[in-house]
Amino acid sequence: MDGRCRCTDNGDRQSNAILYNILSQADNNMSAYSTLNYSGTPHRCNCQVTRRVCLKSPADICQEASAVLVKTIQFMKNLPAFKQLPVSDQLSLLRSCWAPLFILGLAQEGVNFEVIDAPADSMLKRILLKSQKSSEPDRQQPSLFAVNKLKSCLKKFWSLDLSPKEYACLKGTMIFNPDVQDLKASLFVESLQQEAQQALREVVQPLHSGDRGRFARILLTASTLNTITPGLITELLFRPVIGQADLLDFLVDMLFS
Repeated sequence: MDGRCRCTDNGDRQSNAILYNILSQADNNMSAYSTLNYSGTPHRCNCQVTRRVCLKSPADICQEASAVLVKTIQFMKNLPAFKQLPVSDQLSLLRSCWAPLFILGLAQEGVNFEVIDAPADSMLKRILLKSQKSSEPDRQQPSLFAVNKLKSCLKKFWSLDLSPKEYACLKGTMIFNPDVQDLKASLFVESLQQEAQQALREVVQPLHSGDRGRFARILLTASTLNTITPGLITELLFRPVIGQADLLDFLVDMLFS
């Protein structure tokens, strides 16, 4: 999918757009059209933020994503230290870390995907949705900007070419996050994160003895995981499968089943 800005592809087009807007202000019949871009959405210079997208091949990608999600939760379940934590702490850590862990899983499995412009809702559907009184949260279609940020994050991990052991240790540093609020065993969680970081360092050094900055680059790249919202992951990769259900409910069931 071409992710370039459609409103300012080059200087000439931008100049023409400005001239067109000036001229169209004098024509009441054209004033409404002057604010539309190619897809009929509000014309803005930050069109990647407003441009709504969806998966090009939802059936295949959602199946791959679901498989990665199962492996992600299974990884957490298989950690003895995680199971030793109070149930409330396990739930808190699950809510906090499932999305970063899942993205690491996407990177490790090499899952790639393409998006297309999301079809606009019909006027009837918009009216019905607006008039429907529901307690469901207002969900927004993923934007091209958010998806590109996710894809950029994946590419950074692919460029690192992490080994399975590096991925495993890095996942441990993400699971045991002592900064999560209301943890009953926060000190224990902090010690587990330190152990995971030390394990990662011990794995990196013999594999890449000539690259002294690799450990720091891995942690720096891992910090970008928190810029990807769980909402984006849910709406892009799982909403076509789960419908209106709450994905977190499925995760809790999987973790404690």
